Amino acid sequence: MIGDLVEDKRDGAMSATVLEPKDMEWIDKGVLGIEWTDGHKGVYPVRYLRQRCPCAACTDEWTGELRIKPDDIPLLIMLQDVEPVGRYALQFKWSDGHDTGIYSYTLLRRLCQCDICQPVKPAQPKSRRLL
Repeated sequence: MIGDLVEDKRDGAMSATVLEPKDMEWIDKGVLGIEWTDGHKGVYPVRYLRQRCPCAACTDEWTGELRIKPDDIPLLIMLQDVEPVGRYALQFKWSDGHDTGIYSYTLLRRLCQCDICQPVKPAQPKSRRLL
């Protein structure tokens, strides 16, 4: 099991918690829900996840800066498959053919878009690319 320091959004305290997905379900069209072992119910719009792919082609390994632009990702991106990577990450297969990003559980928790983790949602640029 993986123990990571996780900030409790309610009081800002840091605690060692084993973070693993407990269950996954579709919350809405294009929105994946992940329930974590600590009870948190994460919200993940799939286009948002694809736009933040951590693979070396999409994200600079040294700076962490995104190499892909939000407009590079089609509006109608679909998650085709999810595979566990050991007990520390998930690998997604996308409808645009991309499948090399390994999303660690720690990264997924940082990307959560629920109202607790992201009380103020950033404006999403609109893509001109449909598919």
